[in-house]
Amino acid sequence: MPHGEEEYAPALAAAARHASAWLRSLPDRPVGPRLPAHDLTGAFGGPLPTSGMRAEDVVDLLAQAAEPGLMAMPSGRFFGWVIGGTLPAALASDWLVSAWDQNAGLRYATPAMAAIEEGAGSWLLELLGLPAGSDVGFVTGATMANFTGMAAGRWRLLADAGWDLDRDGLSGAPRIRCFVGRERHDTVDLAFRYLGLGRPVVVDADDQGRLVPAALDAALAGGAGPALVCLQAGNLHSGAFDPFPEALRIARKHGAWVHIDGAFGLWAAAAPELRDLTAGYEDADSWGTDAHKTLNVPYDSGIAIVRDSTALRSAMGLHTSYLIQDAEGPGDPFEKVPELSRRARGVPVWAALKSLGRDGVATQVRGLVAAASEIAAGLAALDGVEVLNDVGYTQVSVAFGDDATTRAVTARIIADGRVWMSGSRWRDRDILRISVSNWQTAGDEVRTAVAAVGSALAAVRGI
Repeated sequence: MPHGEEEYAPALAAAARHASAWLRSLPDRPVGPRLPAHDLTGAFGGPLPTSGMRAEDVVDLLAQAAEPGLMAMPSGRFFGWVIGGTLPAALASDWLVSAWDQNAGLRYATPAMAAIEEGAGSWLLELLGLPAGSDVGFVTGATMANFTGMAAGRWRLLADAGWDLDRDGLSGAPRIRCFVGRERHDTVDLAFRYLGLGRPVVVDADDQGRLVPAALDAALAGGAGPALVCLQAGNLHSGAFDPFPEALRIARKHGAWVHIDGAFGLWAAAAPELRDLTAGYEDADSWGTDAHKTLNVPYDSGIAIVRDSTALRSAMGLHTSYLIQDAEGPGDPFEKVPELSRRARGVPVWAALKSLGRDGVATQVRGLVAAASEIAAGLAALDGVEVLNDVGYTQVSVAFGDDATTRAVTARIIADGRVWMSGSRWRDRDILRISVSNWQTAGDEVRTAVAAVGSALAAVRGI
């Protein structure tokens, strides 16, 4: 069967048409999906068809059947989780990644992908003020970015303790003591579980979720042996950052490897007026972030950054005769991530950085923070709304008196559809959590957000 351009053109044209229609709908459509999953399964399930259908017809059917079940997550009115939209250059380049169909694991086999990702990695280190020469790996998301950084830490700590992890595994190895703040993200614990390191020691945090350095010092002093400390750049509820200089000084005193979970907060370093939030974080050993959040590129864009190249490549890499390596290069991309086969995830990151430049990234981050502050100020002016956190980054947490009222207001906001905000529980209270992550969130979206909360609260009160 021929595979020329004419075989692809009708399906690609259909996809472009439906994608454009979807993007045009975002400013006005309700944010939430119109149908739940159980009402959609009939369109996509049933017996496997005996005969196939034309590719363009498949695309038409897919787009039409999925439409009522789509959440307008790319909308500037989506505040439910820390989920960004997609910048135009990042979206278009992601289409190219699929069309190019390159397995980005080997530098020799896919040199363009390797060169693009190396360029993106170098730009990221420069933009975020992290040590030049650090390894940058493109993984699926923040969970695997944390996993990768801490896997390098596990390898280094055991190697320094005289244990050959590759040869002997974890059974009988010196126990690595792991330490986290009380308000770390749950996926950090998940990464520890994946790594076979067990439950971490939980260190006290202040009222904004920042780890308390004195408590970390006491916890580390309470035992002996290799230690891994995970700090946080951007608390899920408050947006707060751990006190990096003091926490790192304490960790170093105890010989700990320090990893920073900066899923959305690492990007604060890109805006000069926000760099105080990340001051000192460059002295850590590894960092994890997710470009689909604050940078606004498509999903599957986690980033693992590790200072110790030997530790990372020893933890992640392999060598086998059938993989042709580039003898002149800095190593293969697969040596820095948990996979051999993967799409070229770094290409949309490169495109986003190229389209924005240093100043554009700073403006984008600055805009998210400004929108969060404006939403917080607008909500604080409403009777019966309590803003619970110090709004210094992109997160706003509010309550409406008792838990029952907060839950009712949250449900009313979701049902209304003008915006999407998610409920959570923080500091023993039910809350409404607002995450500002989309590059398109600005004046109109801010006003809509405040109005939607105000009308939902009035409806619950019966005003």
